[in-house]
Order: sequence, then C-alpha cells, then structure tokens
Amino acid sequence: MASLRTISAQSLPPLTKPNKPTKTQKLPSLLSLPTTSRRSSVVRAAVTGDVSAVETSVVVGQLTLEGLDGGGGGESGNGGGGEGNGGGQDLNKLIDRIINATIVLAAGTYAVTKLVTIDHDYWHGWTVYEILRYAPQHNWIAYEAILKTNPVLAKMVISGVVYSIGDWIAQCYEGKPLFDFDRARMVRSGLVGFAFHGSLSHYYYEICEAVFPVRDWWAIPVKAAFDQTVWTGIWNTIYLVSLGLMRLESPANIYKELKATFWPLLTTGWKLWPFAHIVTYGVIPVEQRLLWVDCVELIWVTILSTYINDSKEARIAEESVEATISSPSEE
Repeated sequence: MASLRTISAQSLPPLTKPNKPTKTQKLPSLLSLPTTSRRSSVVRAAVTGDVSAVETSVVVGQLTLEGLDGGGGGESGNGGGGEGNGGGQDLNKLIDRIINATIVLAAGTYAVTKLVTIDHDYWHGWTVYEILRYAPQHNWIAYEAILKTNPVLAKMVISGVVYSIGDWIAQCYEGKPLFDFDRARMVRSGLVGFAFHGSLSHYYYEICEAVFPVRDWWAIPVKAAFDQTVWTGIWNTIYLVSLGLMRLESPANIYKELKATFWPLLTTGWKLWPFAHIVTYGVIPVEQRLLWVDCVELIWVTILSTYINDSKEARIAEESVEATISSPSEE
C-alpha cells in the first residue's frame, strides 16, 4: 500500500490553479475571432433562440466592417468630419425653415389681404369697423358669383388649399416644428386635392342628388351611408394611388399600402363623417356642399395624411429590418 501511494504521488502532476489573465492579457472577444467564428456564434444564438445575442453579433459585425472601411487611426478625422456634417445639416435645416416660414407668411398675407380688400374700390370715407363688418358679407357674395360663372375651378382651388393646410396640420401634429414641415409632402397633398377632390366632388354631389332625388328625412341617412361606403372607398383609393405615383413608388408598394390602409381608413371615417353629413344632406344646398365638406376636411385630411405617412414609415422600417436580417444570412 505504501509503495502504491508513493507511485501514485510520484506519477500524478501537481495540482495548480489556472492562470488568471493579467491586465496586459485580454480574453479573446468576438471582434478578435475569425469571420467564420463570428458567423458560427450568430448561428448558434439563432438556433438556441437567443435573440439578443443575434442582435449583438450583427451589430458587432457591422461595427467591424465599419472599422475596416474607415481604418483604425481615423477617429479624429471622423470626428472632425462629423462636426462638419452636423454644421452643414444645421445650416440646411435653418434654410428650410426660412423658406417654409416665407411661404406660409406670404400665402397667409395674400389670403388675408384679398379677403379684407374686397371693397377697396369704394372704401372712400369708410371706417375700419365698416370695412371689417362688410368684408365677410361681400366675400360671400363674390364666392356665390364665382360658383355661377366657374364652379369647378373655384372648388378645385378651395380643395387644394384645404388639403395643403390639412397636411401641414398633420405634420405639426406628428411633432414637427411649425416651420419645419416637409414641403414636398404638403405640395403633393395639395395637388391631389386640387386636381381630383374639387372636381370629382362637384360632379359627385350632383350625381348623388340625381340618384336619390327624395327629400324626405329618411333619405339623409341613405345618402350618408352611400357616401361613406361607395364614394369614400373610391376617393381614398384615388388619394392613396395618386400620392404613391407622385412619390415614384412601385405598383407593388402602392397596392401593399392600399391593402393595409383601406379598411382602417374607411372605418375611421365612420366616426366623423356620418355626423357631418347630417348637415351636408339635410341643411346645405347642393352648390354649397363642397365648401362645408372642405371645412370638415381640415380634420379629416389631418387624420388621413397622418395615417398614410405612419403606414409608409412602418413599411419602410419593415423593409429595412428584413434587409438587415437577410444580409448576414446571405454573407
């Protein structure tokens, strides 16, 4: 027994503690691993369901690629370039805000001036109170005169202005500063309102009266139901497709956006328009209906533009996420 213990003690190596890494020795990280090792770690994390590890590995891989592209010693140069780009972006934003403020103030000044100076040909001896008192009445008379001479153009202009202002309100509602709005987006909305809503609505209300000539009380909900199913579905489709074409989007993306937003927009309109159309079909004459509808459209265009823009941003974010996920797998 003593000899066995002696042999065992002599043959076995002494027990030693594992060496701890010193400050100068660092454990191998994912960055120091070869590319194949990093990919295998992503695959293992994906198989085991560790989503956070997948995200971390993808981010680290992107950082590694960025470091390879930019070089190791370019931190000061990148920092200086970042500061320069930030200054350029701030200058561009300032210029955009100045342009937007100029457009808004110029348009507002022109509109107020035209409304107030309706009686400038015979102002002689009038006081300021008399000018402000008779201006609304005389503007209404002028509007009715235009409706008799050129009703379609007058309604097109009103709808274009309303759809532009509605989109501006929508952008402010989304959190953008007052003069930091997207001019191209606002112009697109205004063009759709000018080109389609004013003219088509003019003929629609005349056709609606021809289809439902009854003036009894029960005809009001029937007309409102027809408006909020057939006409609203047609107009929402025209609005979505027109905006998509002006944004130069593909037919597939336009159809995808239309399919995703058609039913929600239709049901959302049922919370607003049935109450407004009690006045539309019960009180307002046919030739004046579009003006009343355009007043309510300020609320509806805000909802419509916000919903469509959110849907577009969600689609773009989804496509970017899919591209980010598919690119490592392709590599």
